Amino acid sequence: MKFLLKLCLLIFASTISLTPAWATGVYDLPVPDASTWVIDQAEVISRSNEGQLSTTLANLAKTTGNQVRVVAIRRLDYGQNIETLSDELFTTWFPTLEAQSHQTLIVLDTLTNDAAIRTGTEVKTLLDDATATSVVEETIGIPLKQGNKYNQAFLGAGDRLVAILSGAEDPGPPQFDNDLNLEGTFTQAEDTKKGNAAIWVIVLLVLATVIPMATYFFYMGFPN
Repeated sequence: MKFLLKLCLLIFASTISLTPAWATGVYDLPVPDASTWVIDQAEVISRSNEGQLSTTLANLAKTTGNQVRVVAIRRLDYGQNIETLSDELFTTWFPTLEAQSHQTLIVLDTLTNDAAIRTGTEVKTLLDDATATSVVEETIGIPLKQGNKYNQAFLGAGDRLVAILSGAEDPGPPQFDNDLNLEGTFTQAEDTKKGNAAIWVIVLLVLATVIPMATYFFYMGFPN
C-alpha cells in the first residue's frame, strides 16, 4: 500500500509540474525588449539561424524603423486559437495605436503549424492584407507542409518582410508543387480546440483518480 501511495503521489506531482509546460498563453511569453526579435519557445529554429534572423530584423529596424518579431510556441493554451493569441500578444506588447504602428508580429503554433500575422497602421501602407496572408500561408506554410522546415520558413518570411518593409519589390512566396494541399497545413480553430480539450480531459481524469486515492490512504493510514 505504501508503494501504491508513493506511486500515486509521484504521478500527481508529475502531472502538476508538466501541465503548465504543455500550453502557452499571452503571459507565458516574455515581453520583448528593443533587442529581442525572435522568441523560439518551441525550439524549432537552430541557434545559427536564430542569430541570422535576429540580425536581419535588427538591421531592418535600424534602417527603416519597421520592427518584425517572430514567436514560435509548442502549443496553444486551452480555449485559444492562433488568432486570439496573436491579437492578445499584439495588444499586450504594443498597447497603443502609436506603439503598434510600425510593428509586425508573426506567431506560430508548432503543434498544429497554425500561423498568424499582425501589423500596425504604418506597416499596412507597405504590406497589404493579401500579401501578409501570403507570407503566413505560403512563405511559412509551404516549407512546413513540405516537412516541417521551420528554419526555411522563418528565414524566408524574414527575408520577404525585410524586402517589402524596406520599400523594395516583393520577392513573392517560394515555388511549390501545384499538387500540394496547402490548406492541410493550417488546422481549423475548431479542430485545435478539440485537441486541446482532449488533453485537458485526460489530465482532469488522472487528477480525479489520483487525488481521492492519495487522500484516502493518507488519512486512513496503512496496515503494518
